[in-house]
Amino acid sequence: MPTNYPYSSEPENKRLYTEAFDAFYTRFATLYDRLVKWLPLWRNWIAPALPALRGPRVLEVSFGTGYLLTQYAHRFDAYGLDYNRRMAEIARRNVVQHRLTARLLVGQVEALPFGSAAFDSVLNTMAFTGYPDAHQALSEMRRVLKPGGRLVMIDINFPADGNWRGMAIAKAWARGGDILRDMDALFQEFGLPYTDRTVGGWGSVRLYVATKPGGTAG
Repeated sequence: MPTNYPYSSEPENKRLYTEAFDAFYTRFATLYDRLVKWLPLWRNWIAPALPALRGPRVLEVSFGTGYLLTQYAHRFDAYGLDYNRRMAEIARRNVVQHRLTARLLVGQVEALPFGSAAFDSVLNTMAFTGYPDAHQALSEMRRVLKPGGRLVMIDINFPADGNWRGMAIAKAWARGGDILRDMDALFQEFGLPYTDRTVGGWGSVRLYVATKPGGTAG
């Protein structure tokens, strides 16, 4: 099993990095929405997050066009935050079309507009590798979790066994500008016990379920 992976460096100019991603998703928001709905591969990658959610209050950070929201908002008191205004507009429309209710805001993960210990679960799928400041993002998601609450995250990373297919997918993601990080080190740094399992992409799509210490984990 490999011990050293070619993890990405943090961007020097975090503002420009975020603006570039925001411009990309603004341009392709409508296409993104269609692909998420039409492509079973993408849905299969992110759906394993759903059974890990615990309520009643759930916050989805970087909800995109709201596909996962439409799958769980009927069960929880659902909140969401996304940086991209165009994505948020489409997500609101999708939620209404499904006759669901969710409080969706536009904002930054690095400064979540919620009180501390406000949520039972924080959900984050295929987005953490697009944040320029991993420490601030994880700090904020941890802050808004209740003691015993869950951070449920799915994202691209290097496969544990180093197989060439999974490594190729992960490296392609990194070449596209995403930031692949040592998640084990990050979770340990923030005192978040977690589980990690493969959910697709020959081991390159990983489901992390971290628990904030204290309280009673469900």
